[in-house]
Amino acid sequence: MAPPIVRGTAAWKYFGDFRDALLAGQVLVLQVAHPVVAAGVREHSDYTEDPWTRLMRTGASLSIYVYGGVSGARVEAARLRALHRSFVGSLPDGRRYSALDPLAYAWVHATLVMVPVDAQRFFGRPLSTSELDEYYAQMCGIGRLLGVRERDLPPDWAAFSRYYDEMVAGFAGNPAIEQLFETIETVRKPVGWLPDRWWRPLRRAQARGQVFLIRATVPPLLRERLGLPWTARDQRRFDRFARAVRLVSAPLPVGLRTAHMRWIGKLNVWFRAHPGVYERLIGGNGPGSANTHDHLRPHVSPRGR
Repeated sequence: MAPPIVRGTAAWKYFGDFRDALLAGQVLVLQVAHPVVAAGVREHSDYTEDPWTRLMRTGASLSIYVYGGVSGARVEAARLRALHRSFVGSLPDGRRYSALDPLAYAWVHATLVMVPVDAQRFFGRPLSTSELDEYYAQMCGIGRLLGVRERDLPPDWAAFSRYYDEMVAGFAGNPAIEQLFETIETVRKPVGWLPDRWWRPLRRAQARGQVFLIRATVPPLLRERLGLPWTARDQRRFDRFARAVRLVSAPLPVGLRTAHMRWIGKLNVWFRAHPGVYERLIGGNGPGSANTHDHLRPHVSPRGR
């Protein structure tokens, strides 16, 4: 049985750390590097049209898993599985895939498991062996709530690390990754009232920053296969940036580093109990809505794989 996620435990401390957001681009690249996830994005996701809303809804959904309580996580898991049940299609080689195929579903969860570990390795203090053991056991528990089969998640952190590396070693570039980079470069402004003359330089700056962080943090083998340049000068720039992040974040209490995600998780559990309020205030559907429509994370894989 997974250890409960309560104040002071590893998942509570690290899953919602604000530094995890620095790896948003990295985790998306890793997810769509999986060929069947890429197919699902191509056929069922319109995140390129409204990435800001998708990003907010994804953050809200993730916050519920860890900070919304067991009952909240169960309801959110049921919402996501109901949503993705209709996501089916064909791969380029003709094989059929389903959004709830276990293997790719497990891979998407695995990328999220790795984000806080990578974020602490790059921008904080690497997790100790005991923290990794506790954190991984807790995230396996979350995975089971989400419907990831127990046999599709390795039994411990050491085995998970090997599985993760083996998966990454099998990936290469694909059109979905190219579309992701194009979206980063051409993303629409998040609010309509922002003047175009202000947004254009902001968009260029965020694109440079996002692409730099992706180049810096994707596994080196995948970076090479994607043709992303990386030089000694780039490494020095990234090292300086990482030191600056550590300098700013180190004095902050652990609870403050995760406060935003804990607040969002609890708020969305409340919204679910009051769906009319959610729809009036935010519009559309999402973790707080009574309906199940749209989500950024496409869980897809081939049938019979």
